[in-house]
Amino acid sequence: MENFNIDEILEKHLPAEDLKRVQTILYGKNYGTKELLSNDDYQVMKCTLVKKSECKEINSKRKVLVGLIQHSIALPTTCSIVDQKQGIYNKIANYIKIAADNNVNILCLQEAWTMPFAFCTREKYPWVEFSESAETGPTTVFLSEFARKHKMIIISPILERDVNHGDTLWNTAVVIDIDGQVLGKHRKNHIPRVGDFNESTYYMEGNTGHPVFDTCYGRIAINICYGRHHPLNWTMFGINGAEIVFNPSATVGELSEPLWPIEARCAAIANSFFTCAINRVGTEKFPNEFTSGDGKPAHRDFGHFYGSSYVTGPDGTRTPGLSRTKDGILIVELDLNECRQAKDQWGFRMTQRLDMYARELQEAIKPDFKPQIIKKQ
Repeated sequence: MENFNIDEILEKHLPAEDLKRVQTILYGKNYGTKELLSNDDYQVMKCTLVKKSECKEINSKRKVLVGLIQHSIALPTTCSIVDQKQGIYNKIANYIKIAADNNVNILCLQEAWTMPFAFCTREKYPWVEFSESAETGPTTVFLSEFARKHKMIIISPILERDVNHGDTLWNTAVVIDIDGQVLGKHRKNHIPRVGDFNESTYYMEGNTGHPVFDTCYGRIAINICYGRHHPLNWTMFGINGAEIVFNPSATVGELSEPLWPIEARCAAIANSFFTCAINRVGTEKFPNEFTSGDGKPAHRDFGHFYGSSYVTGPDGTRTPGLSRTKDGILIVELDLNECRQAKDQWGFRMTQRLDMYARELQEAIKPDFKPQIIKKQ
């Protein structure tokens, strides 16, 4: 099942003309795959979501190249923390070079990219030793060099250690500007308690709201992993002016794969912005067995992280996904003016009725709230 690839199956069994029609339904009519490079270790896919036919007399296209990196861990989880992290650094340095060689402007890594996703184990040690300062930690220092050298915005999701507030842990995305300085950070708003996702053992819901980072390439935001299941989370980033919302994730096939191609795509349509969904790949095995509280036998792995990272435009057009089993770099050309064009065409923001929902939600949070249900008397 891990090697399943819907695109390869369609290409193998459908005639060219039928394939084109099916791809239009699956991905939309405005995407184009420019180039695909694949070897035994990783895959590079280059796409464009820039509409060919749109010609605006006043507003020229605001083209931006985004890059998404999905990857497996580099060493077994039994190796030292230092060696595991360094192995991932070595791998990512090569992928960032590929992104830079392709002139990527904004690069996003996967959730908790410097470590195995050990939050299934419920064990604090050794896994919390991967934590570090968002502003001055070794990962931020490591990536700042690349950001400065390549004039690249880099989004780095890490396990944060907040030494100024009781050494508290957070699931955090750090935004590094093109000068190598930290522009800001966002902490994960929604924490799962589903199956093996025992993340509240380590950190709780974030306290940074819904920040949008105004960069030289566009206004960006980060909706970390489980937040993609919450429509209002996406909505607030849009209300605050986001043009691209990145969704760095770590999710496994048995739990969420049917939802994966839908949620970020629906969010792009509903909020008239671009969405970038990133997922890790591989199966990570841990030294000690753990259970999910579901009566099933104890196990040492979370399941298969199925990659399949993709980008969606505000008109619902999306790219194909990266591999389900390989590391990959997805490079996509966007035109940020399409956010405004989607609002003009569909009017979703104009017809949003925030005032009505604000009043009703204010009532819904009261202890004596009664749902508006009408019954026959």
